[in-house]
Amino acid sequence: MAELEAQLRAAVRGEVGFGAAARALVTMDASNYRRVPLGVVAPRDADDVAAVLAVCRERGVPVVARGGGTSIAGQATGTGVVLDFTRHMNRLVSLDPAARTAVVQPGLVLDRLQDAAAPHGLCFGPDPSTHSRCTLGGMIGNNSCGAHSVAWGTTADSVRALDVLSARGERLRLGPGWAGAPEGLRALVEEERARLRTGFPELPRRISGYALDALLPERGADVARSFCGSEGTLGILTEAVVGLVEAPRARALAVLGYGDESAAAEAAAGLLPYGPLTVEGMAADLVPSADLLPRGAAWLFVETGGDSQGEARARAEAVVRAADVTGSAVVTDPARQRALWRVREDASGTATRMPDGTEAWPGWEDCAVPPQRLGAYLRDFRALLGAHGLRGTPYGHFGDGCIHVRIDFDLLTKEGVARFRRFSEELAGVVVAHGGSLSGEHGDGQARAELLPRMYGAQMVRLFERAKGVWDPDDLLNPGMLVRPAPLDAGLRFAVLPREPVDVVFGYPADGGDFSAAVRRCVGVAKCRTTTAAGPAVMCPSFRATGEEEHSTRGRARLLHEMLAGELVTDGWRSAEVRDALDLCLGCKGCRSDCPVGVDMATYKAEFLHHHYAGRRRPAAHLTLGRLPRWLRLVDRTRTARLVNALAAVRPLAWAAKRLGGIAPERAVPRLAPVAFSRWWHARPGNGAGGDLVILWPDTFTEHLSPGVGRAAVRVLEAAGLRVALPPTRRLRPPRDGEGVSVARDPMSLLRGRRRVCCGLTYLSTGQLDRARAVLRDTLDLMEPVLGTGAPVVVLEPSCAAALRADLPELLHGDPRARQLADRVLTFAEALERHAPRWTPPSVARPAVGQTHCHQHAVLGDAADRRLREAAGLAGELSGGCCGLAGDFGFTRGHHEVSVACAEEHLLPSVRAAGESAVVLADGYSCRTQVEQLAGARARHLAEVLAEALEGAGPGGGGGG
Repeated sequence: MAELEAQLRAAVRGEVGFGAAARALVTMDASNYRRVPLGVVAPRDADDVAAVLAVCRERGVPVVARGGGTSIAGQATGTGVVLDFTRHMNRLVSLDPAARTAVVQPGLVLDRLQDAAAPHGLCFGPDPSTHSRCTLGGMIGNNSCGAHSVAWGTTADSVRALDVLSARGERLRLGPGWAGAPEGLRALVEEERARLRTGFPELPRRISGYALDALLPERGADVARSFCGSEGTLGILTEAVVGLVEAPRARALAVLGYGDESAAAEAAAGLLPYGPLTVEGMAADLVPSADLLPRGAAWLFVETGGDSQGEARARAEAVVRAADVTGSAVVTDPARQRALWRVREDASGTATRMPDGTEAWPGWEDCAVPPQRLGAYLRDFRALLGAHGLRGTPYGHFGDGCIHVRIDFDLLTKEGVARFRRFSEELAGVVVAHGGSLSGEHGDGQARAELLPRMYGAQMVRLFERAKGVWDPDDLLNPGMLVRPAPLDAGLRFAVLPREPVDVVFGYPADGGDFSAAVRRCVGVAKCRTTTAAGPAVMCPSFRATGEEEHSTRGRARLLHEMLAGELVTDGWRSAEVRDALDLCLGCKGCRSDCPVGVDMATYKAEFLHHHYAGRRRPAAHLTLGRLPRWLRLVDRTRTARLVNALAAVRPLAWAAKRLGGIAPERAVPRLAPVAFSRWWHARPGNGAGGDLVILWPDTFTEHLSPGVGRAAVRVLEAAGLRVALPPTRRLRPPRDGEGVSVARDPMSLLRGRRRVCCGLTYLSTGQLDRARAVLRDTLDLMEPVLGTGAPVVVLEPSCAAALRADLPELLHGDPRARQLADRVLTFAEALERHAPRWTPPSVARPAVGQTHCHQHAVLGDAADRRLREAAGLAGELSGGCCGLAGDFGFTRGHHEVSVACAEEHLLPSVRAAGESAVVLADGYSCRTQVEQLAGARARHLAEVLAEALEGAGPGGGGGG
């Protein structure tokens, strides 16, 4: 390996990675399989690719081309050198609107091509659900299709010419005709012409095997088309000319409800004569909420197009009239269409969990049959599942006869794997009996290549092997795929994981308390690699800032997988590779909601840091920022806030303090409030309100850094007729030696004074889980009398509310009080909506900009906030993404550049573009601080805005309903 690495470094200009982390990141794609490569190369251009091939050819090392790594059959993994095209060879070289063509590099993400084509009224026809992260090279390698294939076909239908490097270094220009074809290919086709004319089933989604029939003279001897779907086994693509289609000016979506997916499947083919753009199907098991859908247990999504909205709607209504349905809806609003398509696109992730939480896996992800046979095929498929005691919910491209399904295979035990093999062999027979293809979109890879003789017969498969030999006589390119394949039950990625549950702190209730099962949630669909935050989405801000796989949720999950496996990452919880990858995780929790399978990397990070630093010295920032509540309480108790502010204003002192505390030198130290919120509260006269009792949570940020938010919230809550109280506190005597806390080790215990409630957020985010548990147990002790009252707990800081609602019951999973408190937590807007439903907020009547807090988006939801803003006349949508400060993250040394990049994605541009009359809203202290420090603007909590409007409205403020 060392000699190979040195030779590659000398030969290429791109990056060469042979370290454990670089290799671990590409051991898997989105399939069930795992292969450990020797190294990874990110080539800068075709010359780099040629150099890699020369070195590997000399040493007999296999080469695997990889794009977005979203392949579901295992073809994007390998044991030799992996070529990562996403880092450098990812450009749109040119776009010719008149010719309706584009020249693309293999690492270009599909959505980037769509963005460039859209202003010209054009688009690339094939659009897999992974369009935001799959690459054109991967699409060509797999002959991908997508939802619009009933209108625009497969990727092969859109390919015009391909620049390819052969395994022996020949530069080939492939297109229609034999020019550029490798020597011997034409002779092979002429020799086997009769077999090629009769050996391929005729159906729109026949992706399995090599498309040698495209080389027949009556089909134009199209070598480029034949190359599509070859899964990187024939040559390495370096550039492609692709065709574009005219995008409809308007679209409508007919959503048709049926009693079950078989009824939907029976109906799909009958809708094709109406010229739809899509005929997609899915069942209720894959829909988290059917609120947006018409009545039914399964649905067809039928999109229509037209030159006007009226024309598109008329075509959709014609489809509805032709359908025999339990319910229907025609949707023309673009926002609602996007919401519905997200339900369909997320199915590849949501299908990995059965309704009862059982894991489900690919393996028979995309077989296809003639559309007219789909209903009958699904009935046989269901019968076979039942015979093997398996479950799965089909969905997918019903109009093309192609279904996707994840099945609850047991791939962890010998018996379960044996059943996986038996089922696969029997299902292959069912598919072939219906005239189908083992693969209808994602390719054969390792998952189905072993079964190709059942579809094509032994003689045709030998012909595939001969074709492979013409293109790649040394079997250098992606060996084990398509021809001479590895067994479909070998190299399963689960085999290397520990069989016994790992000792962990969090409860992982959705994964049966098993950390390995939590890590297995990541199936590699890579929605976290989306390069722009669409709509309100958050995940994954650090990847969007750096573009590096290791800073995506998937990359971190892969490293944790390899840490548990112990083969590549050998230091377990002490792993430097995992620590470094998690270092730039902002803990935004965006993956908790945006990841289709609910990976919660913020929790995994906290778990890892807890074990990584057990018995070791922690970074300085963990001791300063991670223990912020203790330091701020000390300042409050000693009444030294003004002194601390004065000292922080002295630059040399501030520089020294930041250096010692592990704080980014670029950051200004926030000013402390001279009077903490609780002190103000206890000094004010009671309001005497007699409404519902609400407990206002004095979080650390409101208490010590922005008490004005707390005062404003009290003003609004009381104006709404609610009776406000703070949680109880308890005065403590200093602990004595021998009582579990050593005064010598913990001199601050002498100054703690009152024990106060705390959500433990800063301890959680830095992985100080023992301290977090202790703090939260104290909190539950203090809150126990309150829990008996039934009063809601109103938390103004979204991150603290999320910690109480989500982290508390998972960390103290054995204490029933944890769930009781979590269920009582309400946001400010939720409290007003539920407990003062007749109250009318004061009119603000101003535009609003800002950002929905990450934790609010991921854990709490913001529907109540939207309604409250609307009722107050605050117009405009808040942006998605992440502010980038994220509690301690943006203040920690080494994080400033990424922190700023995250803020510059959406938040700061929206603030800068706002007019003078606009209100900048940010309920999170971190978000407000980021806006102040980077944009020089003042952002406010919604409570502050409403309180200010109340003051303008007079003493009573607001009004009853």
